[in-house]
Amino acid sequence: MLPAELNQLDDLSRRQFMANVAKCSLGVSLLPFGLNDALAQSRTGGKAQRVIYLYMSGAMSQVDTFDPKPKSDVQGDTGVVSTAIPGVQFSEYLPKLAQRAKQLAVVRSLSTSTGAHGPARYLLRTSYSPIATTKHPGLGSWMHKKLGRIHKELPAAVQIGGGVGPGYMGAEFAPVPLGDPSKGLENTKQPTYLKDSAFDKRMRLSAAFDSSFRRRAASNSKVSGYDDLYQEAIGLLRSKDLSAFDIMKEPAATRNAYGASKFGRGALLARRLVENGVRYVEVSLGSWDNHYELWNTLPDKAAELDNVAGQLLTDLQQRGLLKDTLVVIGTEFGRKPHINERNGRDHHPAAFSSVLAGGGIKGGQVYGATDADAFHVEDDQVSVEELNATIATALGIRHDQEIHSPDGRPFTIGNGGKPIAKLL
Repeated sequence: MLPAELNQLDDLSRRQFMANVAKCSLGVSLLPFGLNDALAQSRTGGKAQRVIYLYMSGAMSQVDTFDPKPKSDVQGDTGVVSTAIPGVQFSEYLPKLAQRAKQLAVVRSLSTSTGAHGPARYLLRTSYSPIATTKHPGLGSWMHKKLGRIHKELPAAVQIGGGVGPGYMGAEFAPVPLGDPSKGLENTKQPTYLKDSAFDKRMRLSAAFDSSFRRRAASNSKVSGYDDLYQEAIGLLRSKDLSAFDIMKEPAATRNAYGASKFGRGALLARRLVENGVRYVEVSLGSWDNHYELWNTLPDKAAELDNVAGQLLTDLQQRGLLKDTLVVIGTEFGRKPHINERNGRDHHPAAFSSVLAGGGIKGGQVYGATDADAFHVEDDQVSVEELNATIATALGIRHDQEIHSPDGRPFTIGNGGKPIAKLL
């Protein structure tokens, strides 16, 4: 494939192309990740070094989780429980998080302009609305570019169960996607028939075959870094820390504490990864899209969030990691408080909740407020852009520093949003 042809591919296609090349040349299959940490910039303060983002896919109901309204008819069948913060209540399905409320900053006043899942998810993860001409990077890619790696052999960012790509930053800043946390990073074992000496010989032979191509592509920045890709792939294959992806290394009691669900195993893997030097891990829990028979599914879903998030916070604290690991519970928008004729709640972007805890965040507080029915924001409205600017500031990333896409367009991590000082 000529440089001009490669340049016309989108990021996913380029990644697949290089995965196929690696598979053929190396005798293994490994998704490419991080090529250029030299571009990573120094921190500008901020206490957090890492992020675990627990993403509630499908729009989590604020009334049934972090913003209950027990005096309103909209509350339905969901009861409430008192938290460790005097006068603050959560849903009855969140008793563990209620006990840990002094570690949490609960934002009850988020509001957005779109009630469509796809655009709202994209906005939450990138701070930008989707457009045809530009693909925007997510938080994991921003962290990789601005903060670099912690571990020289492990990836900077991992997504378990979905997320967004690196956008205009390019494939070198793409998070590593994982489908099943129980299986970890698959296809990384060097075949038994392929000894190190034979492996290295294949690499030299591959370099000889494409030497002419490399000379022609020397000025193409999208191609020139692939030698680094090969070396990083080899480094990971031979790394003693590859076991960070194996949750079976954990004691049975720890695995049981997180639970056997995909979300629970994903959160356990997230803890292992940040403990071993991965900067960003996103773990998805879906689906919260409860248009029908809400109370048939919500109690178990909310209880799963409570158990897993509560265990994660406990685990991080006991290991001394919570002080510099930022934990985020986020969702794309809220649910309409008034129950529909199908005994469910419909989409509601006007008011929803998020939770922050750990490094860089002042816990033990509720920020913002909704009206008596959790329908409108009454105090301290927060945009998605402001939430992301706050997360960036907690990490020591300047929320207003511009970077430019290949076509010269300027972008910031918060898209003009300013951090919320009271949360930091």
